[in-house]
Amino acid sequence: MDNNQQPASTGATADKPSDPDLARLDALAKLLDDQFRIPGTNVRFGLDGIIGLVPYAGDVAGFIVSGILLRMMIKRGAGPLLMLQMMGNFAFDAVMGVIPIAGDIFDFGYKANRRNVALLQHYYAEGKARPSAKWSLALLGILFFILFALLIWGIWKLAALLVGWVWGLF
Repeated sequence: MDNNQQPASTGATADKPSDPDLARLDALAKLLDDQFRIPGTNVRFGLDGIIGLVPYAGDVAGFIVSGILLRMMIKRGAGPLLMLQMMGNFAFDAVMGVIPIAGDIFDFGYKANRRNVALLQHYYAEGKARPSAKWSLALLGILFFILFALLIWGIWKLAALLVGWVWGLF
């Protein structure tokens, strides 16, 4: 078996995965979700929360970066059902992130990337057979395109609603 076919060692911890690919995914998830700490607290946040502060564009950018992370996970051997769970985490994070102010607060706390890496680590620890990445990537591509289109449509509708509301005030 090559390195891509072996499950991660059960001795790996959440902080130090023994598999190099999982270690890279873990580092990316840390950068996106847990890189920084508010001094004097245990509250952690990452670039995803910071990017999300830019109205609408930040949420779309965060969704795209999360999609790249998801693609890496699937190439590593995540099955279609696990992929749907991970895609659900990203979609929920993206949809909630669109809500003004509350969505920004949500972005700092939900940590979809960290959740997805933990799902993948658990999946490997169970030693399940990993399907071909072709099926998972095809399903990912279709779902990602649909969700991205829905996100853009939702942002457009929300912006139109807000502009109409503001216009009505004058």
